[in-house]
Amino acid sequence: MKTKAKKGVLLVQLGTPDAPVAQDVHRYLTEFLMDPRVMDIPYLGRSLLVKGIIVPKRAAASAATYATIWDEVNGSPLMHYSILQQKMLQEQLGEDYHVELAMRYQNPSIESALKKMEGMFLDSIKVIPLFPQYASATTGSVIDKVMEIMRQWQYIPSVSFVSNYCEDEDMVATFAEHGLRHDISSFDHILFSYHGLPVRQLGKVDPSGELSCPDSGCDTCKIQTNPFCYVSQCYATTRAIANKLNLPKDKYSVCFQSRLGKTPWIQPYTSDALHDLAKEGKKRLLVFSPAFVADCIETLDEIQVEYANEFKEMGGEEVAMVESLNDDPRWIQTLKKLVLSN
Repeated sequence: MKTKAKKGVLLVQLGTPDAPVAQDVHRYLTEFLMDPRVMDIPYLGRSLLVKGIIVPKRAAASAATYATIWDEVNGSPLMHYSILQQKMLQEQLGEDYHVELAMRYQNPSIESALKKMEGMFLDSIKVIPLFPQYASATTGSVIDKVMEIMRQWQYIPSVSFVSNYCEDEDMVATFAEHGLRHDISSFDHILFSYHGLPVRQLGKVDPSGELSCPDSGCDTCKIQTNPFCYVSQCYATTRAIANKLNLPKDKYSVCFQSRLGKTPWIQPYTSDALHDLAKEGKKRLLVFSPAFVADCIETLDEIQVEYANEFKEMGGEEVAMVESLNDDPRWIQTLKKLVLSN
């Protein structure tokens, strides 16, 4: 039966291995790290580094970590919540819209999702990368891949992209509500931990090539210099959530996790922040991770296991994690608003 949908929505998440086994993790990491927007070095060096060193060394260990968060029924938490988000948004938008879910890396691929949409002869397609803050390595890569595929189409409908929503009021309110599920006053400090990037990628958002960013970035670039600065958007999200919760400035701080390799990444590193807070005598920490709209290996393992154990070894007592947006109905309303906005 011919669909009634005239408008398409493509939700794109980062990706996840098909299964928590070394072979699937190897394939996932290779595709992810070989993306020139993720590892922005010449192809030969990137290939030697990724295929010859990083992936062979990390695949088995990463598979073991994935196995600890994998659910027997629902599989990958990231995939589980992403599918729920897609289904709930479809229900909210109704039959005039067709909502597809894709992963930038692995399955379901952007190519397979767009193939379905191509045969529907839609009037328009709105692409929403599921990353609140813009970065070339995430949102930029999604947009790049979509355009690469769609330029092969013989007809091209109206296409639009949501590049960021780092200060969206409803998204901020949902994160704040999730924070209030915890007794915030009982924690010594609040950390806002974002996924890190190599420092060299920060200045690349300036086409002139003249923007030089410090290792810690800055919190004013979004306003004063370039609205697409990733670090500045992270600070903007943090300020919005902190203001919603009426947090005093000395009660919270920003840090960056998931560093890879020896080149300088955005600082302060989450690990260093934990060390400094432990030295100050802080015992109980609450962590927001507003770069992720669904719980995943970075929130469920890296923060709640790896960093929590590290903090305890330093004399701390607890690292508690604020739940991600997941299948919260207010987050689905946020997505609906992004779809309907011009």
